[in-house]
Amino acid sequence: MKRLSLVLGVVSLMTAFVAAPALADDGYAFKTKAAGQFLLRARAVGVLPEDGSSIKTAGGANTGLSTQVDNNFIPELDLSYFITDNIAVEAIAGVTQHHVSANPGKVNLGDVWLLPPTITAQYHFFTKERISPYIGAGINYTFLFGESGGTAQPMSYSNSFGPAVQAGIDIALTGNWSLNLDVKKIFISTDVKAAGGALKTTVDLDPWLVGVGIGYRF
Repeated sequence: MKRLSLVLGVVSLMTAFVAAPALADDGYAFKTKAAGQFLLRARAVGVLPEDGSSIKTAGGANTGLSTQVDNNFIPELDLSYFITDNIAVEAIAGVTQHHVSANPGKVNLGDVWLLPPTITAQYHFFTKERISPYIGAGINYTFLFGESGGTAQPMSYSNSFGPAVQAGIDIALTGNWSLNLDVKKIFISTDVKAAGGALKTTVDLDPWLVGVGIGYRF
């Protein structure tokens, strides 16, 4: 519920900006989006995975346990290139660590790192205005590595390939600088084996990535 509330809060904020009239001229010139530009952004991102996948034995019997994956907050970098004034391609890079447990009982299943390189194609609206929303869709290939800790070692996680969708807003500040709000949904499904394969599950992490940051066009 907290995850959904955070996502809805950011989406509501985006909607308020989009619904608002264009900002009045405040005397600060800003650079508009245009073909041939690069846009580099640095964001603070909340990574909010799904959880609740059932854990089974190697023979397929249900253990009555389900996975729980905690949230994390990370820095993220992305780089966009504008093919036209409205169409851009964005590459997203970040790495995040998550603690995994099994419920009921909060059984400690240790920690795992996720590296989810993601590429999206975007359409940007109102590119000559100060407030410019965008939508995007693309793909991710997620590497899961660095499994450590927990009471069911050894553990292993398979890598994942899946789609990604996003929506966001760039708000021009002054010159080449802008403020950015962004929400992404990355679909990640990994096969997990614990206790050397005695327990197994397929975990659909499918995290929301909710971010705010600063952008620079060049």
